[in-house]
Amino acid sequence: MGTSVVSYGLQYGCILIEAALIICVARSSHRSRLVGVLLYASCLLATALARNYALCMYGLASRRYYYVYWSTDFLLVIAAFLLVCLFFRRACLQQEKMWRSVRLLLLFVFILVIAFSSLTFSRHYSHLFTYFIVEFNQNLYFTCLVLNTLLYILLQQIESTDDELGLLVCGVGIQFAGPAAALALVHLTTGEGFARSLFYFMIPLCTFGTLLVWAYTILHVKDNATKVTRREIPVLAEVTAHLNV
Repeated sequence: MGTSVVSYGLQYGCILIEAALIICVARSSHRSRLVGVLLYASCLLATALARNYALCMYGLASRRYYYVYWSTDFLLVIAAFLLVCLFFRRACLQQEKMWRSVRLLLLFVFILVIAFSSLTFSRHYSHLFTYFIVEFNQNLYFTCLVLNTLLYILLQQIESTDDELGLLVCGVGIQFAGPAAALALVHLTTGEGFARSLFYFMIPLCTFGTLLVWAYTILHVKDNATKVTRREIPVLAEVTAHLNV
């Protein structure tokens, strides 16, 4: 009973934060920098609403809910890959040569995931949702985790001063790392009940953590940067005046 209450609390808490985050980004004067966040948060909200509707209408064990769940999971993993790509673009905004190389790498990785997942589809072509979609989603999900880690390392190497992007990338790391670790545990234990329950509990928990980090970043990091800039202007003017004297 307690576990169910926590699960529902996380689920509906995520829906509220997602809606608030979408409104906040849409009304922000810097929304052009946050297109990836807006895209992914919108997909999260649409997925949660679609799954809740299918669950209420058809039930957990129904075939329709099964199709809705894996279709929306496919949407989420594509949105996650696009989010990572947009973060890479923002990180390389001042380095076009680097971005051209990164863009080719991202395209190659995506094609490689499709090709690798297609091997499963070729063996089980009559079970699209059972094999190919599940395999593709898992492969691309792990790929996003690796790419996001590489992006964080890249930000450290180029000594990026974009603190907002750094925190957004850390938030994505929470979203990917927790479920990936739980999924690995499921495979190691061959689907044992505890590992499977942990996996389904870990997804909303990590999503909730990601949304909290993003909300803090969008609401506070920019404001702090603005305050620092305003304090530095009078000091710079004072130093210039002394030099002129």
